[in-house]
Order: sequence, then structure tokens, then C-alpha cells
Amino acid sequence: MKSPAGISMEAVAKHYETASGVVRALDGVTVDVAPGSSLAITGPSGCGKSTLLGLMGGLDQPTAGRVVVGGVEISALPDGRRSALRRGHFGLVFQSDSLLPYLTALENVALRFALGAGAGAGAGADEGAGGPERALELLADLGVPECAGRLPDQMSGGQRQRVAVARALVTGPAVILADEPTGSVDADNARIILEALLTAQRSRGATLVVVTHDPDVAGQLETSVSLAVGRLVPDRRGI
Repeated sequence: MKSPAGISMEAVAKHYETASGVVRALDGVTVDVAPGSSLAITGPSGCGKSTLLGLMGGLDQPTAGRVVVGGVEISALPDGRRSALRRGHFGLVFQSDSLLPYLTALENVALRFALGAGAGAGAGADEGAGGPERALELLADLGVPECAGRLPDQMSGGQRQRVAVARALVTGPAVILADEPTGSVDADNARIILEALLTAQRSRGATLVVVTHDPDVAGQLETSVSLAVGRLVPDRRGI
């Protein structure tokens, strides 16, 4: 995969068969995210934002259309190849922290480093300190060094989300995809999380895409688009 990695989605659709008929979660979305840039995706609940982000990250395949990331058509790859690309080149932040409950904060982050390095992660995974050292550094940068030895159920929601961000960034990914990373935290935690994502994007030249309902968060990214009924509508800043 090329680094920095741009994202191109061409006429992408995602439809689901249900008992009451076909649900068109996405319907002909075309969007390009320049390598090393940042994009906010906004829109009301249920408009397809998380579906769009998942397709960018290869978590699912589109019903129609193409998804190309870093010159690789990930929408045409089998599950195993997509998983390997995610481990090696993507940093994902989910709405829920999704930390492994039986591992400490340090172990959650260091494990991600080990998995990413094994899959051929980018420059951030093989420069300088090893996994535990890099994990501790990121936990400190995100203001939660005291959580290193704690299990997830021993941390607050804001602390867990910051640990999840550290986990996403520890490999120095070429692409960072974050789904409502500040949606369930207070203003102070939101500021720290967004600052960490933007710092990683700018210092590493990563491509950053953030799904958010917060106009203040969207306003700090370079460009922004909105989804409505499964279709992408650029705002006045364009894409």
C-alpha cells in the first residue's frame, strides 16, 4: 500500500435485504480523500456514516462500486487480505472503545503494535522504541499514563476511549479512521482525543477520516462532507 495513502470511493452502494425490503444504507457515493489530508463526515443518525467508514476500512464489501486505498482496490480483496491490510496500515477508532477486557491498557495497546508490526505496518511501527515503550509514550501523550496497569473496567469512559485512540495510533498507520471518537466523552477528553488524532495525521502524513455529529470537531479538519439518506453532499468547504 502506498504511503501516504489516499482514499477513492467510486459510485459505492451498500444495500441490505430485510424482511420489509431492501435498505439502501449507501446509494452511489463517490468521494476522494487526498493522501495525507483530513476529512470529517457528518449527518443525522442512520444516514450511513458508519457504513461509509467501515467500507473505507475494508470491514465490509460494497454491494456495488469500488473502494481504493493507497492504490489498492480493497473492495475486490477477500476477507483475509483486507484484514492483513487493516492490521498493517490502518488505525481504527470505534464508537465503543472495544478494548479487550482481560488485558490492561498497556497490554491492549502493545498487542496492537505487535499485530501491526507482524502485518508489515508503516514507518511508525518500526522506528524508535518497541511495543511497550511506544505504548507507554502514547498513553502519556493522551494523558492516561496512570491507566497503564489497569483493566478496562477499572477506568472511566473517557480514559478507555483515550486508550483506544492510543491503540489505533501505535503502529503509525497510513490511514486513521475514527467513528464518533469524541461522542461519548466530556469536552476535556474530546479536546485531547482530537488533538492526538490531528497530531498523528500531521506528523506522519497519515490520511484521517472522522465521523462526527459535532460541528466543532468537523471544523478542525481540513474538509467536510455530509451524508443524507445514503448520499454524500459536500459542504461549502468541498472535499
